[in-house]
Amino acid sequence: MKKNFFAAIILAMMFLFTGCGGDTPAKTAGDDKPAAKETTLKIGATPVPHAELLEQIKPALKEQGINLEIVEFNDYVQPNIALNDKELDANFFQHEPYLNDFVKEHTEVKLKNAGGVHVEPMGIYSKKITSLGELPENAIVSIPNDPTNGGRALLLLQKAELLKLKDGANETATVQDIAENPHNLVIQEVEAAQLPRTLEDVTISIINTNFAMNADLNPMNDALFIEDKTSPYVNIIAVRDGDENRDDIKKLLTALTSDNIKKFIEDKYNGAIVPAF
Repeated sequence: MKKNFFAAIILAMMFLFTGCGGDTPAKTAGDDKPAAKETTLKIGATPVPHAELLEQIKPALKEQGINLEIVEFNDYVQPNIALNDKELDANFFQHEPYLNDFVKEHTEVKLKNAGGVHVEPMGIYSKKITSLGELPENAIVSIPNDPTNGGRALLLLQKAELLKLKDGANETATVQDIAENPHNLVIQEVEAAQLPRTLEDVTISIINTNFAMNADLNPMNDALFIEDKTSPYVNIIAVRDGDENRDDIKKLLTALTSDNIKKFIEDKYNGAIVPAF
């Protein structure tokens, strides 16, 4: 009798504890694993189109545990200094010839190309004339004052048959390399970001597409002459030397060279920016 009594009590206690735990779902394999840690990737970029492209890939990177933080710059020097000083993880604003020249001029900077994304054709703009055929003698021409973009602008003027450079002149050309200047063009070298502001004072200005678009100029409609799609000046992701193999940098580049971004570039910029992938 006692044996049956104690057995009944034990059975009742088992039901009681089972009932109390009934609202707690059973654990499945992996429940004890900590949530994946989100990392922050800080990228320096000029507003148009670089920051716009980065905004487009934020959701894709978020799904991979990467929080993309975009820091905007309006010049071509500080993004490289900030990257070298480890204030950024990467930057996105320049082409490789500019980066190579920057590193050559700043020997303390150790940066490299992690991969190319797009080409921004450089164009010739004006608020004084509507075609290059109207270009007067002694016209004032503003070009970028940094070595690679300055040389690029001179090559574009040569391609437009407005001047001729010495034989062998390339993207490092300077005004001293002008061999023939039939229009007596007066060349003024200005910081690239400030070139759109010179349009009120000069006859023509050779402007990088990102700064042209930032000033509400449409390269396909407003440029009097523009580089074609064979331009070698591909805009790149720059990183500190050795960081190009980081997993988050690889994911960044993969997202920027996806089919979705290619379609976004083609739809939004209508040829003013050309995918390089």
